[in-house]
Amino acid sequence: MKTKKVWIMAVLFLLAVCAVGCTQEQIPEGTFLISYLDKEQTKTVRVGYEPDADRKDTELLVKELLHVLATDSGNVDYVKPIPEGVEVTKTVLDESGDLKVYFNENYRVMDAVQEILCRLALVQTLTQVDGVKYLEFFVGEEPLLDTQGNEVGEMTTDDFVVNPGEQINSIQHAALELYFSNPSGDGLVREVQRVYYNSNVSLEKLVIEHLLAGPQTSDAIATIPPETSLVNVSVAEQICYVSFDDGFRTQNYNVQEPIVIYSLVNSLVALPHIQKVQISVNGDTTGVYRESFSLSTIYEQDLSYVRMSDTGREIVVNDIKEDTKNPLD
Repeated sequence: MKTKKVWIMAVLFLLAVCAVGCTQEQIPEGTFLISYLDKEQTKTVRVGYEPDADRKDTELLVKELLHVLATDSGNVDYVKPIPEGVEVTKTVLDESGDLKVYFNENYRVMDAVQEILCRLALVQTLTQVDGVKYLEFFVGEEPLLDTQGNEVGEMTTDDFVVNPGEQINSIQHAALELYFSNPSGDGLVREVQRVYYNSNVSLEKLVIEHLLAGPQTSDAIATIPPETSLVNVSVAEQICYVSFDDGFRTQNYNVQEPIVIYSLVNSLVALPHIQKVQISVNGDTTGVYRESFSLSTIYEQDLSYVRMSDTGREIVVNDIKEDTKNPLD
């Protein structure tokens, strides 16, 4: 079965540390690395582990590692990737190195980001076992499907695109395609902002920060209430999950309801790795924004609200605005 790529951006930074705080380079060669989640559950943390099972006994070793992945580490900084209630019911390894891992129905309870991280942690950990080349996940007896309804299929670590941290503190340049409200609040105006940014900041977070900061010209106005703070932003399977604090619920009737929503959605979908957007308040996707826009909905791009600016032109801001005095701060 052809492997399907899973695009996960900067939220899945890989940190290689061991239980006593040493770096991965300090872990003895040949030591297994168990992938836990960090306490914020936004990335994997790899911790040195010496298994009890004979390394040549593939079946027992896989069983032991799965048990560890489903057991609390005893360290508050590490969260087990297989959450409470989710159980591995069986595993089947064939001669090609395909390890099929079967879960109970509780696997479906995980949210999208948690589920992606669970997958990543298991693939990272179990493909270290001799004879295991890739993994396939099943829920009950059915192949695991992604959020688009496609079979996830066989997975290796190469199927997870991550930022390996090799460009820490490097500065990059980007042209952000942002959508703000026109002054009358009934349409969107496209503004391109050219910025320098620290490569440790994900593009999706950069977009949100610039939407919160507002437009750079008088031809447009901000759409997000100024009291709003970003709680978290992450991407899983080309869906961007944005969580704001309670300030997002502040009513700003000068800007119409769909203009606020599609200011966010269109700006994020303009990034090549994002196709859809879900918005939440403190992680809660129940209820609606204002009157009719459900927070549980995963929104797609809608350019029907886009208008020309009052000057009759598209806005392109050519000056580099992003903290050029000391961009590493």
